[in-house]
Amino acid sequence: MELTVGTVLEGKVKSITNFGAFISLPENKSGLVHISEVANTYVSDIRQHLTEGQDVKVVVISMEAGKINLSMKRLEAKPQRENRPARPAPQRSNPTPPPAPKTADQLFEERLKQFMSESDSKLSSVRQYADHRTKSRRR
Repeated sequence: MELTVGTVLEGKVKSITNFGAFISLPENKSGLVHISEVANTYVSDIRQHLTEGQDVKVVVISMEAGKINLSMKRLEAKPQRENRPARPAPQRSNPTPPPAPKTADQLFEERLKQFMSESDSKLSSVRQYADHRTKSRRR
């Protein structure tokens, strides 16, 4: 039997690890069911779903570099979600167009204002420090 993607097989759980289970397949082949492919629900501990020696039905989902990747959850019916009322689409008003790009002169003026503001702030703190030192010497 030639294995191809989509082939459904019967296998036996050979060993279990934290990241998945190795499945013994026909013709002395083996494949891996990753923990994310065990069930349609979140699986934190694979040992709650599988035991060594258990017979399982799997589907081949990929074959890469001689490795066979299997899935059990893709053979299960997907659980139906609760009937939740659909959220209304957000109401969007007419978006305002983006502002026109600034010219080089405008960018220079903004940078100059920022520099002057920072410079004044630094100068005032230096003056306060100098005034404080001269007052303490006069005593």
